[in-house]
Order: sequence, then C-alpha cells, then structure tokens
Amino acid sequence: MVAAGHPATVAAAVDVLRAGGNAYDAAVAAGFASGVAEPCLSSLGGGGFLLARTAGGEEVVFDFFVDTPGRGRSPDAPPALVPVTLHFPGADQVFHVGHGSVAVPGCLAGFLHVHRRLGRLPLSEVLAPAIALARDGVVLGPQQAGVVRLLEPILTASNEGRRRFLIDVEVLGAGSSLENAPLARFLTALADGTLSGFDDPDLARAIAADMAASGGAVTAEDLAAYRVVERPPLVAHHRGARVVTNPPPSFGGTLVLRALEVLAAGDAPAGDDGAALVRLVDVLDEVTRHHTASQPVSTQGTTHVSIADQQGNLAAMTVSNGSCSGVYLPGTGVMANNIMGEEDLHPAGFHHAEPGVRVGSMMAPTVVRPPDGDPVALGSGGSERIRSALTQVLLALLVDGRDLEAAVHAPRLHWDGSTVQAEPGFPPDALAVLAQHRPVNVWRDRDLYFGGVHAVCPSGARVGDPRRGGSTGLA
Repeated sequence: MVAAGHPATVAAAVDVLRAGGNAYDAAVAAGFASGVAEPCLSSLGGGGFLLARTAGGEEVVFDFFVDTPGRGRSPDAPPALVPVTLHFPGADQVFHVGHGSVAVPGCLAGFLHVHRRLGRLPLSEVLAPAIALARDGVVLGPQQAGVVRLLEPILTASNEGRRRFLIDVEVLGAGSSLENAPLARFLTALADGTLSGFDDPDLARAIAADMAASGGAVTAEDLAAYRVVERPPLVAHHRGARVVTNPPPSFGGTLVLRALEVLAAGDAPAGDDGAALVRLVDVLDEVTRHHTASQPVSTQGTTHVSIADQQGNLAAMTVSNGSCSGVYLPGTGVMANNIMGEEDLHPAGFHHAEPGVRVGSMMAPTVVRPPDGDPVALGSGGSERIRSALTQVLLALLVDGRDLEAAVHAPRLHWDGSTVQAEPGFPPDALAVLAQHRPVNVWRDRDLYFGGVHAVCPSGARVGDPRRGGSTGLA
C-alpha cells in the first residue's frame, strides 16, 4: 500500500509493487515520479531522506540531502543570487533564486543508492512510470496548481521554465497537463545505463560550466564527491510505543521525540480541550527555543511518500527542492534546488558556508509501532511545521487512541514564534482558553501550511493528507 502527495506518484509505486518490486523499489519509483507530478516540491535536483524498516528487522536512514557547494572553486566572486517576491495570502516574502542559490543535489544519488542497496527489480522497470509521465504528461491537481501559481516568478524565470509552465502567457492551472521531454530522455539514459548520475564526467562538466558562467557555486568536484550517508535512526519510546525517526545532523526527528518526551513527563492532558492545547503549545515552544543547531538547516517545501509491502518492508521517504531555483541542469529537464538562497539558512549572511557540509533539515520520516498494533510509516511536508504536524498525529495515535485516518484528519495548530496558527475544527471553548495564554489566529480553511502527513499501516490503513493533495493506492 502507498500514500503520497499526488495520484500519479502513488500509481508509479503501485505499478512497481504489482510488477514484483518491494517497498524500496516502489519508493524509488515514487521519488522519480514525484519530480514530474509534484514539480514544485520534488526534484532530482533536491535532497531528502528515506527511513527503511525491512522485513528482516534492519532499520536505517538513507541521508541524501544536499551539501553546501564550492569544492575547488576559486572564491573570486560571490555566487549570484536573484531576489524574487512571492505573494502569499497574508504577506509578501522575498526568496533568493538563480544559479548562486543551488546546493549540491542529493535525490538522484539517493534514489539510485537505495535501489542498489535494497531494491530487487531492474532499474529500467523502476524508472518506467516516471519516464511515461515525463513523456506523456501528468495532470496538475488543485494543490499543485496553487503552488505553481505561487511560484510563477521562479518557475518562469528561464526560457525552459516558460516553455514548461506557461500556455501562451498564462501559468498552468488545475487540470493542465505538464510534460517534460528532456527529463524523459534523461531518465531513459539512466535506465539503459548511458548515464550514471550527475557525477557522470561529461554531465558534471556541463553542469559546472553552466554554474560558472552564471554565478553558481556547484562544481564538478562537488558532484563527484557527493555521497549518500547511511545512518542509524533515532529510537525512543512513548507510552509503550516504539518511535523511529531521522537522526542528526537533521533535527526534525529530534524535536518530535523531545516534544513527546516532555509531554510524557507528567500528567499532560489528552484530547483537544483548553488545557491540552495550552500544554501542547508550551511544549512546542520550549522544545524549539532550546534547540541549537551547528549546521545550516533547510525549512522549505517538501513532499512525502509512505509504503508497506506484503513482505513486511516499510519505507518512509521525505524529499524537498527548497523553493525551487528556476535553474535547469543542462540537458536533464531537472530544476535545481535553491537551498543556498534561503535566508533562514544563513543568519550571518549569504556565501559564508564552507563547501562540503551536509545541510540539516526539519524532515523527519518516521516509523512508530504502537504497543498493541502494527507499525505505521509516516512523514510530512510543511517546512518548519513538520515538527508540529508529526507530533500532533503521533499524540492522536498514541495518547488519544484515534485511528490513523482520524489522527491525520484532526485539526492542527502551530506555534510560529509569536502566534498560535490554528486550523478550524477545534472546540471554541478550548480556543478561548488558549487565547488567554497566547495570541491565536484561527484560519478559515485547512491548508497545506499545516503539513501533509501521508501514512500507511500494514494492517490495512492508508491515509493521504488532503491538505497536500494526498492520495493512496493498494497493489
């Protein structure tokens, strides 16, 4: 079974499962497909993490997030960043894109590494669904179309982007078909062995030359030196449940586990009454304020896929392309990330990071085994709201005793540092109690701001979060 952020992403994984692939073949197929079907959130030019819990009991996190660039580069001029203003419903925000915003990509290397390590189908079969989507086109859903509209100034910054995301002069909307012929050719070359990845010498030189000509920092040395890291996951116990998640240098998993630990240390009220909401917000605030990170941290757009197969393998994979850079890696159809252009990564200013540093992340693919039930694979997109979304879903499962669907669909809140952002659906009297404690802003509708928790359980439950166009499938 599969839960992910777009029906086409789900279908790619289901096709591979039906062809005899395992959960890891399916996760890799979904990752390649999401770069076509969810182009604003996922890309081979981004980075991510896959938490594997195999039928044989192995637990490992594959860290294929981005590195800071610049190995072998002469620092004669700072990388070139282009400011772009995006118009959100409540405010405008400036993002920095262009070649100078691109970090060393990890998704392609990560997908190929996971396939070699745990997959069992030929790579050509795993890539086939994504090749077909890129060649024939995929229909944008309402949530994806909304993100395309938001990111229009970035997505249409280049000629290649305008060809892909504009019809005449109008940006693609819901129901539009999005094709990517260069990506289909690139994936075909990977499938038949003509190319090995971004570190292929000829391709690496072409990417590096394009970067150097346009003010970017990614070098051929960066692409050759990039390595996927296999890490032991973080493990904790909460009310008899075993929770496994993403370890440092990323810290989303650490924050989720710390929140559960603090909430369990005492008589934390359950449910969604006023006292419970006050306690939850206090803990989310405390945990975040007392966390320190020594490395850069990415907190932008993401998507997630969770998969369980008949053999008992579980995969939880979260990937990100930042806010997109508007830069296409030459000859690939792949839009690169903009993670070196995110202001929250660089409090001391841009261009200060040493090359070759693995960037940290809030992403936290997770597997939880309740004391009296089957394990659940889950994770979320949602920037810094990932920690809030996952903490609340886990509390709903493990403390409130809700089933998986109810836990994912329950209203959420997030403390943003000054105001409690709350979805509709909480009891009015509970919100009144919370409002006496902290400022509260109640949204009119549920929104992708509050994350997208896609989850599966081998006993039969599978949930795609509607906040982010979630979809599910069964092989």
